[in-house]
Amino acid sequence: MDTPQVLLDHHLKALRLPTVLREYDKVAQQCAEEAVDYPRYLFRLTELELLDRERRATERRIKQARFPVVKSLDSFDFLAIPSLNKLLVLELARGEFIDRRECVLALGNSGTGKTHIALAIGLAACQKGYRVRFTTAASLVHELMEARDEKRLLRFQKHLASFELLIVDELGFVPLSKTGAEMLFEIFSQRYERSATMVTSNLPFNEWTEILGSERLTGALLDRLTHHVHILEMNGESYRLKESKQTKAGRARN
Repeated sequence: MDTPQVLLDHHLKALRLPTVLREYDKVAQQCAEEAVDYPRYLFRLTELELLDRERRATERRIKQARFPVVKSLDSFDFLAIPSLNKLLVLELARGEFIDRRECVLALGNSGTGKTHIALAIGLAACQKGYRVRFTTAASLVHELMEARDEKRLLRFQKHLASFELLIVDELGFVPLSKTGAEMLFEIFSQRYERSATMVTSNLPFNEWTEILGSERLTGALLDRLTHHVHILEMNGESYRLKESKQTKAGRARN
């Protein structure tokens, strides 16, 4: 390896161009065989670098989102939930509601794919360059109370505010304490008309008081969440129940 190539590798590392460093020799050989001029050679290299940089950035956003699993709309069975507006879901996956700082509420009985839809919309948002955070209502309240106890609540609230889309899953599965409900309300209130929020719940609005424990707090929360909102109605037979029935039927036939 001659000195210029050693220096070139050094410069590319210093400039943080790992894809160019990895590919420049191979691309140079291809361009020589195809009689490609220098500008086109440089274009191919920089395009590879940009594509790889975008891929790595997307991977970082997906990791930062803390999805429990990664799911896309391609694997969702829309035919199983006739009440769900597929066109609206596809529109939400484009991410424009995030720019408009709107809310999305996915409501329906357990096992109908609300979490899947939330994960898929979150994944699509990450792929489009938005910063996303996924959590359950119970986990978020736990984090808030832990941050309060450690005297870093304000810092944690600012951290949550930095996400362009906050997805709060399973609101209603676990009743909240008075303090927990108030802290959760504060987060939603801080995001109102400032950032986009998505919430999934197995309870209709008229039963939210059971989770939040206060009609006043419930009314104030719904007032904020439903002002600029897209509602996904997801009532139907549970996926898990349906799969269980199909598995039992298959065993019976065997």
